[in-house]
Amino acid sequence: MDMTTSLVDHSFRKDVRRCFEQQTYAIPARWLYDRRGSELFEEITELPEYYPTRTETQLLKANGPAFAASVGPNRAVIEFGSGSSVKTPHLLKAIDPAAYVPIDISGEFLEHSASLLQAEFPDLPIYPVEADFMKRVALPEAVADMPKLGFFPGSTIGNMIARTSVDLLRFMRETLGEGAQLLIGIDRIKDIQTLIDAYDDAAGVTAQFSLNLLHRINRELDGDIPCDKFRHVAVWNDLYARVEIYLEAQADVRFSIDGHVHEMVQGQKIHIENSHKYGLRDARLMLRAGGWTPLHEWSDEQDHFTLMLVEAHPLKYAP
Repeated sequence: MDMTTSLVDHSFRKDVRRCFEQQTYAIPARWLYDRRGSELFEEITELPEYYPTRTETQLLKANGPAFAASVGPNRAVIEFGSGSSVKTPHLLKAIDPAAYVPIDISGEFLEHSASLLQAEFPDLPIYPVEADFMKRVALPEAVADMPKLGFFPGSTIGNMIARTSVDLLRFMRETLGEGAQLLIGIDRIKDIQTLIDAYDDAAGVTAQFSLNLLHRINRELDGDIPCDKFRHVAVWNDLYARVEIYLEAQADVRFSIDGHVHEMVQGQKIHIENSHKYGLRDARLMLRAGGWTPLHEWSDEQDHFTLMLVEAHPLKYAP
């Protein structure tokens, strides 16, 4: 087992133990994305209810010339949380990059996705990095001196609370360096039913995705959680402008993890994910707080989703 995998396993165990031993009943959303979770999420992106992927992909396809004019050629594209990299080809074809660096916490899924992309772009240097992008990431030396474009699609920034999202943007700035650009997907505030349907689809794929977290705990942490006694719940919290995802116990349950016994009562919930939605002014303020200056924005006709291009200008400490 390599050092990165050991660190991930340690962090996963630590977060799960905190959830149940300290009774916080919350687990960070990044642990949803083991190999099976990543596969299920790709299924989610193809569901009719899940508008973000479809809308963002249309924006990427339609605005290639504008990206090329704003970004310029010969940048190293650094994708944070690359997953299947399914949207990435649209960007790579538009801007003529010098290299591509996908970063993902799921190493097995990362290698598979990178190999598929390499087949599509045989002349493009690709350097996969298995890492937790919630911290500063050491990039390959081969791209150290290249101008950089960060790519963070999918409105993944919405999974984080305000403090964490700003911290992440600052870590991205440290990873990419001053003068770098970042193309980021921002999911917009819209009618509540559209939002709820996107996170609680009729086919139940999102429910499988959520429940896979419990299966992962059982697989990797010697657990015996009765997964069939939990259900996926999605609710809109207007105060925080976010969809909240929970796993709710449908009966009193008793189980063990790593030899430690835990109990939950019927109706008790584990908070596993947030998906914040933004007005444009909110998004601009968040990005500026993270050290990024907005340059350009591209939205669909219904204003369901926005791609924002921002740049790491020199920091100012006075007007």
